[in-house]
Amino acid sequence: MTHTEGARRPGRWLALSVLVLAVLLVAVDATVLGLATPFLSEDLEPTGTQLLWIGDVYSFVIAGLLVSMGSLGDRIGRKKLLLLGATAFGAVSVLNAYATSPGAMIVARALLGVAGATLMPSTLALIRNLFHDPRERSLAIGIWGAMASAGAAVGPVVGGFLLEHFWWGSVFLINLPVMAVLVLVGIKLIPESKNPDPGPWDLPSVALSLVGMIGVVYAIKELASHGPSLDAGLAALAGAGALTWFVRRQLTLPAPLLDMRLFRHRGFSGAVLADLLTILGLSGLVFFLSQFFQLVQGRQPLEAGLAELPAAVGAVTAGLVAGVVARRFSVRSVVAGGLAAVGLALAVLTGLDQHTGYPLLGSALLVVGVGAGFSFTVTADVILSSVPKEQAGSASAVSETAYELGAALGIAVLGSIVTGVYRGFPVPAGVPADVASAAHESLGGAVEASGALAPQTATALVSAGQEAFVDGLRIAAGVGAAVLLATAVAAWFLLRGQKLEDGVEH
Repeated sequence: MTHTEGARRPGRWLALSVLVLAVLLVAVDATVLGLATPFLSEDLEPTGTQLLWIGDVYSFVIAGLLVSMGSLGDRIGRKKLLLLGATAFGAVSVLNAYATSPGAMIVARALLGVAGATLMPSTLALIRNLFHDPRERSLAIGIWGAMASAGAAVGPVVGGFLLEHFWWGSVFLINLPVMAVLVLVGIKLIPESKNPDPGPWDLPSVALSLVGMIGVVYAIKELASHGPSLDAGLAALAGAGALTWFVRRQLTLPAPLLDMRLFRHRGFSGAVLADLLTILGLSGLVFFLSQFFQLVQGRQPLEAGLAELPAAVGAVTAGLVAGVVARRFSVRSVVAGGLAAVGLALAVLTGLDQHTGYPLLGSALLVVGVGAGFSFTVTADVILSSVPKEQAGSASAVSETAYELGAALGIAVLGSIVTGVYRGFPVPAGVPADVASAAHESLGGAVEASGALAPQTATALVSAGQEAFVDGLRIAAGVGAAVLLATAVAAWFLLRGQKLEDGVEH
């Protein structure tokens, strides 16, 4: 492939730095809440279920809308959608910061998800159009992927700093200056790109993908938290029905929201599956280790955030060299190796206890970061390079949906295991029923509720809660390890013969 003018577009690296800002913020917002949870619980007093919804609804809405927004960007222009989304993201962040009840907080997080869904697919699709040279594009995707992973791990550090100096709402207000820079610089530097012949935007498909995604994820969450129930069954049926209808509709539309034929490409399907499960392992782990460091090991928020930094360092380093390594060895060895590394690190955490030293935890986080950085970056590259440029937005949206769905499922499935095990812990004698009930909602709730008890009883209650939380964390790590090791084997077969573009079409 000859270098076109597009390959040498002036200012493309500066434009990339602006796009990366958007990704960083969306990823920070997905994890920053983990640290703010104890403070938020104290202020808004949500129930355990409301707390999980506050944590998850953002990722659910993003997952449900990404395909629709990727397709909308292909139609109206990706730059236009990105700038509109960035403005909305800033405005809705203010609503999050000043929410006064659990219900208001859940609605504000959902609206933030709608704005976030416009940002993510636009960034990856714009990279496809900014960088026409495959090697440059691999590096750009590496930087993009590294920032997505770094955001997930930097969230706790930034959150920790803010929580030690300000109130919990400040973790949302940091979005405002970043979004202002993105909009002002983006107007000048980012070139517009869209599908020249997009066809109409199909609203029934948008509704079906939203209902389908939220239904399925809600059902998994309910099932893991409370076991089989009528609610979970109905949500699963509604979700699966809507997704089946969505797929059938896409196959009959002349201009589908998502071209389902992309999934006939074995490399594309394998990459999407690997994406989803890498992030499932990473996000579930990071979310719960935040609470483990603070509520079990008694670290301050900033110290807890810094303790998770090895995951970011590993992910950023691996993301930057992933393209080169995948060309040198093979796509399948890098992706399968990355997944296996995350799986083995999670397996090590099955030996966790309250007094586990930091060297072991830090090393596990570093390995998880490196594995996720390699796997996620190479799969994003495979997904983008296996589709025509006009469909970049839709393909990016699939990659992003896998990312967000992985994050939501990681917190929902692994989180529900932790919560399920935690809720069964025996309360010491002499604890009033209302305090026991608050303590069983969450570990943060147990720490809060123990304040009303005599010192000896309070210590016994908190320590029983901590023990149960760690038991849950161990089981969740074991489940995560099994899923990731199985995915590593599947990726080895699915990505057989898959290559990254190398300066020439092949």
